[in-house]
Amino acid sequence: MKLIKSFPRAAVLGAAMMAAGFLTASATAQDAISESHLEAAKRVAAATKLLEPFDDILPILAEQTRTAFIQSDPTRAEEIIEVTQDIALRLASRRGELNNLVYKAWADSFTEEELNQLAEFYSTDLGQKLTKSIPVITQYSVGAAREWQDKISTEMVTMVQEELAKRNEAQ
Repeated sequence: MKLIKSFPRAAVLGAAMMAAGFLTASATAQDAISESHLEAAKRVAAATKLLEPFDDILPILAEQTRTAFIQSDPTRAEEIIEVTQDIALRLASRRGELNNLVYKAWADSFTEEELNQLAEFYSTDLGQKLTKSIPVITQYSVGAAREWQDKISTEMVTMVQEELAKRNEAQ
């Protein structure tokens, strides 16, 4: 169940990672973004809660790191847990780097005026309903697409087998 709930977060995270890669390649274009433009992007991010899925990144990385080190040297488990926790807490201050990349992705994709309009919309009851509904709708849509794909795949295999059998008999 946890995996199903985290899928929309993973999708958002993947999109953000791709955006970050795009932003790295276009550093010159980023420099032209005004502070007010970035502020508009921050308002959209706050209204849509689009940064929330990224809250799990550091704890997940800490857990993976801790597990890997403990597997390689189980006798130092307590020390590894302590050190990993300390390092994770030190790295937490760098979260702003990710937030800034996301704000810049939005600012690169929308004008300041558009971002202001989006922030205004997402602050309305309808905008908040949309924000809450998108993960549920995405999860359902992905599940429906997979189910449909499986159904069509089975039908396609059956139909191709039948057609090949017909052609084989005709020869």
